[in-house]
Amino acid sequence: KKLVSSNYGGIKMSLIECRQFEQKIAFHMAPSLFGIKCANLISLSRKDFDIPEHIKRFNQKVSARGLTMKILCTCNDKVLILLYHKKKLSLQLKKKQYLEILKLYGYSESMSLDEMLYHLSERINCYSEFPHEIGVFLGYPADDVIGFIENKGENYSLCGYWKVYGDKEFAQNMFKRYDRCRQFLCDKLNQGY
Repeated sequence: KKLVSSNYGGIKMSLIECRQFEQKIAFHMAPSLFGIKCANLISLSRKDFDIPEHIKRFNQKVSARGLTMKILCTCNDKVLILLYHKKKLSLQLKKKQYLEILKLYGYSESMSLDEMLYHLSERINCYSEFPHEIGVFLGYPADDVIGFIENKGENYSLCGYWKVYGDKEFAQNMFKRYDRCRQFLCDKLNQGY
């Protein structure tokens, strides 16, 4: 649908701000919007957007598709937002190889998705070092999450949407898919949709 009103989704905000928010989301979160990735992460400035209102509007529009946008952290003038597919992320976090990683950081098999996200949010807010297990939540291959943690982000064989320590060919194919999703959504927005 073309955007024609500043009263967008029942929430009054400028048309320009709505378009800018949509462009950021399309550019940074396209793979999750298309359902080929369980989650994406974005950091946005609180000065640029009324983030709670945008999240409320977004969640109202896409909840039937299983998507949710959630604030993980508010730090100074930035907000860290996770967009995720509830079902896909729940399945991801229950896989054995990922559970083994998460257990190292205080997560347990019995935790619900909401409890795991709460624990992740607490770890982001309470520790000086960013919680590298976030790669599990973002759907990165287990070998790459482990490689990143063990190598402290160094010695990777490829860097794209994430740092690759395992299967380079798989990662390159995923990076291309993510790029196509991004290009398609950004093109549609530029056409006025």
